[in-house]
Amino acid sequence: MFANLLGRFGISQSRIEPSRWVVLDVETTGLDPSRDRLLAIAAIAIEVGPGFTKPTIVIGDSFEAVLKQDLASDKDNILVHHIGVGAQTTGKPPVEVLEDFRHWVGSSPLLAFHAPFDQGMITRAYKRFGLSPLANDWIDIEPLAAVSGIHPKARALDDWLQFFGIECSVRHQAAADTLATCELLLCLWNSIRKEAKSLAELKNLAKAGAWIPRA
Repeated sequence: MFANLLGRFGISQSRIEPSRWVVLDVETTGLDPSRDRLLAIAAIAIEVGPGFTKPTIVIGDSFEAVLKQDLASDKDNILVHHIGVGAQTTGKPPVEVLEDFRHWVGSSPLLAFHAPFDQGMITRAYKRFGLSPLANDWIDIEPLAAVSGIHPKARALDDWLQFFGIECSVRHQAAADTLATCELLLCLWNSIRKEAKSLAELKNLAKAGAWIPRA
């Protein structure tokens, strides 16, 4: 019925821009997506205004969960992400977390700083537990930041946070990192919007930016 109404007014479904996007961050047992395990997911929705105007962070629309581990990660790893042995061994069942996350995300595009890592860890977790992977669009914020030209010397997320004066309450803690990444995206928005005025153009811009050499 909705599709028919769109057709009557000459509006293509493909032209409808999703207004709800999801910014996320993960914590893991290490940095190898082919071997290490997913420990936690934190995500916050942002609402993109009509005409691709500057997004609004929707704190009330968020997700955070620790996946129960049969074996907790080592001490050095815990010192990085601050998810202790007790939290890891008493977390929620992984299948429950992953399916809850799927339901919460819906069809929203997923954004992260260095998104290929987050995507790799999440995709591997779904496959590990016999679940179909997410079919959502993924967009990497790091190349978007790079093509903005605002801070040519920036490489890591910490560089960008320091440059814009964005405070991260607990660095390398998924929820705090996610909120800081949301704030970074907002700081970059005006520059990004000069080059991209739709989700499809933003995806292409991120892909193109990934090929820019980082001196």
